[in-house]
Amino acid sequence: MSDAARGVRQLVLLHGRDTARNMVEPDAEALVRIASEVLGDEKGQSGYSYSGLCLTSLPHRKLKDDQPWERTVGPLTLIIEPGRIKLGNEPSKLLGVPHGARARLILIYLQTQAVLTNSREVSLGRSMREWMNRMGLSVGGETASALREQARRISTCTMRFSWQTQGRGGDKASTMITNERIIKSGLFFHDSGDERQESLFEDRVLLDSDFFDQLRRHPVPLRDAAIHQLKDSSTALDIYVWLAYRLHHLKRRTPIEWRSLYQQFGAGYRHQWGWKPKFVQALSEAVAAYPEALVDLEERGIVLHPSPPPVRKIDP
Repeated sequence: MSDAARGVRQLVLLHGRDTARNMVEPDAEALVRIASEVLGDEKGQSGYSYSGLCLTSLPHRKLKDDQPWERTVGPLTLIIEPGRIKLGNEPSKLLGVPHGARARLILIYLQTQAVLTNSREVSLGRSMREWMNRMGLSVGGETASALREQARRISTCTMRFSWQTQGRGGDKASTMITNERIIKSGLFFHDSGDERQESLFEDRVLLDSDFFDQLRRHPVPLRDAAIHQLKDSSTALDIYVWLAYRLHHLKRRTPIEWRSLYQQFGAGYRHQWGWKPKFVQALSEAVAAYPEALVDLEERGIVLHPSPPPVRKIDP
């Protein structure tokens, strides 16, 4: 896996994209594309994510509208409860929790703009449209519909982070960061007869103050080019942001067994054996998009090594 991704990177660096594509097996051609696009990125634009969202994640697939979501990784627990919305003259309804790659992209955009502007008020409009174009996302059609749905789920859901800390005498004490909503006000992505209209992006979104404060204290830098290449895979995005957070904090070689990886990334899969091949493929893509990452695949799991961050300098 990572050996293959690392080998692909070397081929791209030594021979270029077209030659490298002809030197690998067909199932590795996607890794050549990812690695070449990231390595060839000259703009070096950065995105950001709160560290808590790098350790935990949203669901990959749609849940029942009334079903909450809970994920625990080490000392951190993320709980998301669906919100209720009223549109027009229709009765209010539960929307369900946000899910999938599009929800992750929206959150990355909002967090990035908040960090870059040092403001919890995020303006959309032209900046959102330009960012979507950079990510290779269509402004209209099914993409806009999916983004609108996930935006509404994000804006109405309740999100809570709980960190387990050591209290006096070794007892566990819980520190809760509570956000009534990630978005405090501003429901963006309007319904419109013409989805190409600028009104689709006219709102200004106000992030929850607690969430914004935590984001400012713990921003994790991401690489726009990498997010672009992984934009259609929620699993690869989760692995990428996790590696972006973990690798440059490591002091030594750190093995992680399959059981732990399954507990963290295997939501939606009933059996570990069915999840593992999908994870290995997504990990290969994430490592190809993170040229600095040092990750090895072993029989018992994977091994993380201290690595430079994907973006060298954090200067929001």
